[in-house]
Amino acid sequence: MSQVEIRAARPEDRTPVLAFCKGTWSWGDYIEYVWDDWLRNPDGRLFVATVDGQHAGVVYMQMLTRIDAWLQGLRVAPQFRHQGLAGELNQAVFVEAMQRGARYIRLAVEAENTSSIRLWQRSFMRRVAGFSLCAASPQASSKRPVQEQVRLATLADLDEIIDYLNVSNIFPLTGGLYYVGFMAYPITAELLEEKIAAQQVYLLRRWERLDGLAIAEVREERQGKQLSLGYIDGTAIEPISLLAYDLRHRLPTLGAGCIRAYAPDSILLRDALNGVEYEWNGNVFYIYERGLE
Repeated sequence: MSQVEIRAARPEDRTPVLAFCKGTWSWGDYIEYVWDDWLRNPDGRLFVATVDGQHAGVVYMQMLTRIDAWLQGLRVAPQFRHQGLAGELNQAVFVEAMQRGARYIRLAVEAENTSSIRLWQRSFMRRVAGFSLCAASPQASSKRPVQEQVRLATLADLDEIIDYLNVSNIFPLTGGLYYVGFMAYPITAELLEEKIAAQQVYLLRRWERLDGLAIAEVREERQGKQLSLGYIDGTAIEPISLLAYDLRHRLPTLGAGCIRAYAPDSILLRDALNGVEYEWNGNVFYIYERGLE
């Protein structure tokens, strides 16, 4: 009988693990770019699986907040698939997350990855949201009507923002989550305060009411600086388009070469972004969640 071991990763695991990850997608795998960070991050744990001493699998868990964990990077070498190894790696992550105080664990999976989705469902995870990735380049300068100007939020706006989200039709589509770096954070009062203080919350006010809002931050990616739009909302399609248009206009000032939007999985919302020249890459991702209490 084969000897299976699930343990914390070590620096010397890098080469053999990347060897079986290189065929994950046609272009390779992002794990080679994040391995060192994952290995050193005190808020996470990188696991490897070996079978009779041979490297067979890998997975990563990170605490995003005091009670929210994120799972990613689950890979199993082709010759060791369909032997229950992915389930054992998942279980190691769940135990680690609970030991660190997590009440929820989430992950993102491509909608067409049916084999992984079946695995998450067998692990008692449920789908809570979906998103599409859309991208746009800077927008040339143009004068906007005063009633359609977008401004940065201040802490004085916090209560109104919370009231707005509590009755939003879009908030449930996102799972109540803010997306950045292919991870999802619960949108709480604490997160909103943090993003407002960092000048990352944009408000559109029309007719003396809050008509839409967006949360976006500049990130240094391998391709250069990008504005990551992790949440966008509006009372109708028009304010969403106006916010998305305004953020394109701000790109040069923010020093970002492009914008990447995590758009809720809705044809109407994708059309709203497409109308202001955001391009969808055709992929849809689902967010799965499991309570750990």
